[in-house]
Amino acid sequence: MAMITSALKTVSATGLGLTMALIPQVEVEPRVLIVGKPGPVASGYFKLGANKDPAGREISVNSRHLILDGKPWFPVIGEFHFSRHPQSEWRESLIKMRDGGIRVVSTYVFWNHHEEIEGVWDWDGRKNLRSFLETCRELGLMALVRIGPWCNGEARFGGFPDWIEKSQKWSPPERWGLRPEHPEYLASVQRLYHQIGLQMQGHLWKDGGPVVGIQLDNEYSGPSKYLMFLKKLAIESGMDVPLFTKTGWPRMVDPMPEGEVIPFYGAYAEAAWEGSTEVSADIAYNYLFRAQRIDESIASDVNTVSGAEDSESRDRYPFLTAETGSGMFVSYHRRSRLDPRDSATLALCQIGSGCAGIGYYMYHGGENPDGKLTTLQKSTVNGDVFDIAVKSYDFQAPIGQFGQIRPHYHWLRRLNLFLEDFGGDLAQMPAFLPASNSVNPTNTSDLRWSVRSDGQSGVVFVNNYQRLQSMPEHRQVRFEVRLPNGMRATFPESPVTIPADAFFFWPFHWDLNGIRLLHATAQPLLKEEDGEGGMTVVFAETPRVTAEFVFDPATLKNSSETEKPVVIKPGISQPIELIGADGRVLRVVLLSEKDSLLLQRKTKTSKLEFEEFPQMRSTPVTLELVENIGMLRDWRSSNPEFQLPVAPADSDFQEASVWRLRLPEGLDMKGNPILRIHYQGDVARLLLNGRLINDNFYNGEVFEIGLRRFAPEILTGELKLQILPLQEAMPVYFEPGAKPRFNAEGIALKIERVEIVERVSEQLANLAAKKIAD
Repeated sequence: MAMITSALKTVSATGLGLTMALIPQVEVEPRVLIVGKPGPVASGYFKLGANKDPAGREISVNSRHLILDGKPWFPVIGEFHFSRHPQSEWRESLIKMRDGGIRVVSTYVFWNHHEEIEGVWDWDGRKNLRSFLETCRELGLMALVRIGPWCNGEARFGGFPDWIEKSQKWSPPERWGLRPEHPEYLASVQRLYHQIGLQMQGHLWKDGGPVVGIQLDNEYSGPSKYLMFLKKLAIESGMDVPLFTKTGWPRMVDPMPEGEVIPFYGAYAEAAWEGSTEVSADIAYNYLFRAQRIDESIASDVNTVSGAEDSESRDRYPFLTAETGSGMFVSYHRRSRLDPRDSATLALCQIGSGCAGIGYYMYHGGENPDGKLTTLQKSTVNGDVFDIAVKSYDFQAPIGQFGQIRPHYHWLRRLNLFLEDFGGDLAQMPAFLPASNSVNPTNTSDLRWSVRSDGQSGVVFVNNYQRLQSMPEHRQVRFEVRLPNGMRATFPESPVTIPADAFFFWPFHWDLNGIRLLHATAQPLLKEEDGEGGMTVVFAETPRVTAEFVFDPATLKNSSETEKPVVIKPGISQPIELIGADGRVLRVVLLSEKDSLLLQRKTKTSKLEFEEFPQMRSTPVTLELVENIGMLRDWRSSNPEFQLPVAPADSDFQEASVWRLRLPEGLDMKGNPILRIHYQGDVARLLLNGRLINDNFYNGEVFEIGLRRFAPEILTGELKLQILPLQEAMPVYFEPGAKPRFNAEGIALKIERVEIVERVSEQLANLAAKKIAD
C-alpha cells in the first residue's frame, strides 16, 4: 500500500512560488440562495430504549440529528443480510464494508429462514445471528437489526413462513398492509421475538454490544397500535435498544404516537418492482434536491397506500435513511443495469436535501439460502407481481454476491470518508433550496443545487447528473449564498463551467484549525490531526474546474493587513502548508479525481493509504456442448389478467441448451477466483453435481460466480451451464444498450466466452513488474 503521508512535505505558503494574489472578481450575475435562520432543535419527546453502554457512551436524538456520546452523529449504514451469505465469509465481507466507510451494519431477520417449519428453529451456520453480531462487535461495527415479522427484501412472502402466510385461521383485510390481529398469529410473533431476543442476548448497546437499533416490521400501512405492540413485545423479549425504527413509507392508517418510533426513509435509482416494461418516470425525481424525504415508488408492488409520513414529521424527526439504493435487483420483466454514478449521485442528492444519516441498501449482495420445503425467493407463483432469481440476490451492490468490489464502492467510500470526519457538522445544518428550484426532472436547463448551512458556514451541493438522461453543461456559474447574519459567500472568484454529468460539493466559511476557509472549489474528503496541533485536510478536485482555495487573511499569519482574500491554487500533487494567526498549522492536499477514489482509511485510527489493485489474469474455460435444444417456452401467465412475463420453472430447463464446463487445474482458491460467463439469452443457471448454485436473468452484464465458496467439490464435480433463449416478442425492459442481438427468428442465445479471473500470485506479479520496468 502506498501511504498518502509519504506525499506530504513540510512547506510554507510563502515559499512555494504559489500564486498568492488578489484576484478581482469577475462581474457575472451569480446564482443566489438565501439561507434562513435555522429553526430551533426540538427534543424531549423521544421514547428511547436503554441508550447507555457500560462505558457511559450515550445515544440520543433530537429533531435534526442523532447524538453519540454528546456529539452530533451522522451514521453511515450498510445493508448486509447474514443469512444470505456463508458464515465462513462474514468476517472478510464485514472488513470490506468497514474499509468502505460503513460503521453500522443493517440486516434483516427473515422469519422463514429460521422457522420454515412451524416449531423447528434454525440458527445454525449462515443463520446464526448471534455469531454474526459477535463478528460485528469484534470488528468495531454497530448493528441495526430489522426483526420483522414481515420484512420484504424480495424474500418469499416477505419473510413470512408458508404456515403463516397460507393459514386459514386469519384473512388479513390487506395482504401486505394490515397484519392479521388473530391471537394465534400474535402468539407466533411473540415466539419469533423471543427467539431473536435470545440470539441478541449480551450483544445490545447496553451490554457493550453492537446492536444500537431495531426496525419493527417493514413498509407497514396499518394501525399504529400494531407497531406499538411490536415495540412492547421486543422490549419484553430482551431487545431493549436506544433506537426503535420503522420505514417512513407508506402512509399509515393513523400516525404513530410521537417519539415512539423513528422513521427512516429511502430512494432508489431504479424500480425493478414496478409492473411496467418502460422507463420508470418516478425515479427521476430522486436526482433532484427537494424537501420531500421519500421516493413514493418504493415497494409499490406491495403497498396499497401511496404517500408517506413526510410533511407531518419533517419538523419533529431527523432525516435518516434505511434504503438509499446503492444497487438494484434484476427482476424477470425489468432487467435493470445500473451505472456506478446512479448510486453515487442518488446518495449525494439525499445528503444535499438534508439527510442526517444514510443507509445503503444493499451495500453487500447475497444469495438466497436453500429452503427445506421450497425455494425462498419472491415469485409470481406465490402471487407476487414479479419474479427474482432463485439463488442470486447480488443487487448490483458495491460489494457483490461473491465479494466482488464494484466501481461505486469507491464513489461511496469517498463520500463516506467525508461523512465520518465532517458528518457531525453537516448533521446540524438544515438544507436550503434556491427560490427557482425546479421539481421537474425533465427540466435540465436549470442547474440543480442546494445549500446546507447552520447560518454561518455551509456546503454547496451540485448534481448535474441524472440516470438515463443527457445533461447539458452549465456555463458562467457563480454562487452567492446570503447568510442570516448578513454575511455572503460569493464564489468562485471567476465564473466556471459545470461539466455535463458532474456532481460534487464545495465548502464555504469553514474553520479549519483556526484558519477560515472562505470557500473552495474542491470537494473535502477528510481531515487528520498530527498530535502536535497541526491538521491536514484532503480535498478532491472537481474535474474540469480549477481548484481554488480562498482563506480569510485575518486568520493567516502575516496576512492580516490584506483587505482582500488570498487565493491559492495548488497543484494536484503539491501540498501546501499555512500557518494561522494563532500559530497552528493547516496542510491542504488536493488529489486528482482518480487518486481520491483510491484513497482509503480502514478505521478512524488507521493511516491513510492509496488502494492498490492486485494484478489479475484471465484463463479460458473449456466448454463442451451437451445439449443444444434451446426450445422456446410460453412465458405468459396462466392468469389472463397478468400481462407481464413469468420466469421459467425448473421443468422449463429440461429444454435448455446445456454445456459442461471444465475448470483449469491449479486454481488457487485463496484468491477467490471468479468464473465469468459472457452470454446472451434469457436465464442462465449453473449446477454443481445437479445442484443449483447460482442463476442469472440476462441484463447485459457478465454472469459471475465465485468459485472458492464451492471448493473443493467444484474442482472435481460436474459443472453444467443451462441457458434458455430470449424471445424478442417477450415484453421485457432493458436498459439502453443492454438488449442482446436477436437472430432472424427473433431469438437470442449465445455464449461469447467463459473465463476465470484470478489474482496473480505475488511472485508472478513481481516478475511482471520487473518486465515492465525493463
